[in-house]
Amino acid sequence: MKKGLYRKLALSGIRKNSRLYLPYILTCAGTVMMCYIISFLSQSPEFGKIPGGNTVQGFLSVGIGVMAVFSFIFLFYTNSFLIRRRKKEFGLYNILGLGKRNLAAVLAAETLTVALVSVAGGLLSGILFSKLSELCLVRILGGSAKFTFTVSYTSVVMTAVQFAGIFLVIYLYTLLQIRLTNPIGLLKSESTGEKPPKANWFAAAAGILILGAAYYTALSVEDPVTAITVFFFAVVMVIIATYLLFISGSVTLCRLLQKNKRYYYKTNHFVSVSSMAYRMKRNGAGLASICILCTMVLVMISSTVCLYAGKEDSLRQRYPRNINLDAVVSGTALLDGPQTERVKQIIEETASENGASPENILEYGCAAFGGVIEGEKIIYDSSVYENRLDKMDEVWQIFIVSLDDYNRLMGQNETLSSGETLIYTTKEVPYDNNTIRIGDGETLTVKKRVNDFADNGVDSMQIFPTLYLFVPDFDAVVNPIAGVRSDDDIGLVSLHWYYGFDLDCADDTQIEIQNRITEKTAELEKNDEEFSYFHMITEGVAKERADFYGLYGGLFFLGILLGLVFISAAVLIIYYKQISEGYEDRSRFEIMRKVGMTKREIQKSINSQVLTVFFMPLIASGIHLAFAFPIIRKMLMIFGLINLPFLIMTTVACFLVFAAFYLVVYRATSRSYYRLVSGMRNDNL
Repeated sequence: MKKGLYRKLALSGIRKNSRLYLPYILTCAGTVMMCYIISFLSQSPEFGKIPGGNTVQGFLSVGIGVMAVFSFIFLFYTNSFLIRRRKKEFGLYNILGLGKRNLAAVLAAETLTVALVSVAGGLLSGILFSKLSELCLVRILGGSAKFTFTVSYTSVVMTAVQFAGIFLVIYLYTLLQIRLTNPIGLLKSESTGEKPPKANWFAAAAGILILGAAYYTALSVEDPVTAITVFFFAVVMVIIATYLLFISGSVTLCRLLQKNKRYYYKTNHFVSVSSMAYRMKRNGAGLASICILCTMVLVMISSTVCLYAGKEDSLRQRYPRNINLDAVVSGTALLDGPQTERVKQIIEETASENGASPENILEYGCAAFGGVIEGEKIIYDSSVYENRLDKMDEVWQIFIVSLDDYNRLMGQNETLSSGETLIYTTKEVPYDNNTIRIGDGETLTVKKRVNDFADNGVDSMQIFPTLYLFVPDFDAVVNPIAGVRSDDDIGLVSLHWYYGFDLDCADDTQIEIQNRITEKTAELEKNDEEFSYFHMITEGVAKERADFYGLYGGLFFLGILLGLVFISAAVLIIYYKQISEGYEDRSRFEIMRKVGMTKREIQKSINSQVLTVFFMPLIASGIHLAFAFPIIRKMLMIFGLINLPFLIMTTVACFLVFAAFYLVVYRATSRSYYRLVSGMRNDNL
């Protein structure tokens, strides 16, 4: 047999099935394009020079692995729709004399053609759009870039090899399917009937219980540490429950609808519910996949949009003043001594030299340490919680602050007796006991729980909650524990003097002032013996903004790219489901027309069926997102995003935008389905 025949048969098969192959090829090319762009940006030396660029490239490197895994699963899954439609054609070829070796050659020619067109088109599009993506990302970071066009040959080779491997695995799996099926089975693959589906009450009940457990887990999380720990377990439970409910629970739902005579025995409901009952047994997994993809898109995009849109709020949570000094000292006497006055003098002089003046000053001293709270006792020996995952949700960051500093900063006039304390906890994690004891020291009585404190930004960096203890006699509480050291001779308690202030000047001037303060304080530490135990760290909003925006901008950009890929996957699965089900239902509706069913009744039945099936994934994904919101919110607290109204508004807006897009896809695919089953155009769906 001439080799040219294989190529002709392959091209003919692709052309005759263009309704199936064109979306598949376009999606493959789009996936290749995304993979190249992510790889290009992660390795671009020019982009790495932009402030915050290195941070973004770290996230994009993770995105390369995510895209590789998802591309394989997605293309492997969608290719099954193509093969299912082509099995009858392959069976006919087999009966007409083409052996399985010949079919393998035809499939090889088809796979090679699709792979070459997809990879070449995807790489070309990726190269063309890579600079646009780079400029968009630079804009997100607030930087500037050169308008030079470059091609990453390393990314080209990596992407081409990756997808060559994916198409090879797809081809080998298709060959295995053809080999294990006889010609008659291939020919009748579309007309093979199914046994009447039975309502699997056990699987449906299991799905409800697993989903309920996942929802309860999400709602009961109280701190960010637990949120991170249980998030992936909750995700796995939701995925399992979604598949169980869509495969078994949907059949059970159809059976319940059939028992409702007032609902079921209507023209539009009778046909649609009967058809869905048979279809759900086989296609429930597809609907579950759509639901999970929609949920992934909603969670990813809403989270990254929240982070990016609230980046300035998060930045100010991390750096509450324009410039912040943190001095680590060796004793409580240094927290209010000549050293602090000298540093404040340097700050005033440096700011004045640059035409600015410090304002909105934040100053206080504290003792800081980490520990596990067991009952009413704080155990600050690190050996208690090191390498103990079961203790991680009990770990706290502890700050001891004098009552005088609290009253001064918060404008209060609280009073405490000896042995009493005010407490304040962060990240919405409460401390419910009425007494508290630091190690084996004095037991303090909790007189009052206050609602706020002038934070120094340290809490926003931690995944653990913070407990503030405001005490009337700071030295009496801190001195007994200040000298405690670990087995490695490391101090367990550190003493800090915080000094922060705002400046009414441009970012460049703020950076200059910060640099000069850093230089002068470093000279003091080096040359003045009084500062030998007074080590200072200087941070500033203006200087840190680029890296901070790089973190949030990188997450936002990666979330948008992966969101687009997941949306494309969901759309393609929806399209293939509508087309494949249209071919299956066409003969059924032809019979219905012959027995007297009108075009209008057919349209109503189709709308009832498509609306019920099509919007189940969207509704379920919206419910998943609503129950996932509390745990997502806890994790976003780690990034300093605590504005609840803003989070709710952004999440709802993301869902509404996605729902509008989903509706557009519904209208487009439902028209294709209607044309297939009715044999006519319909412009009024």
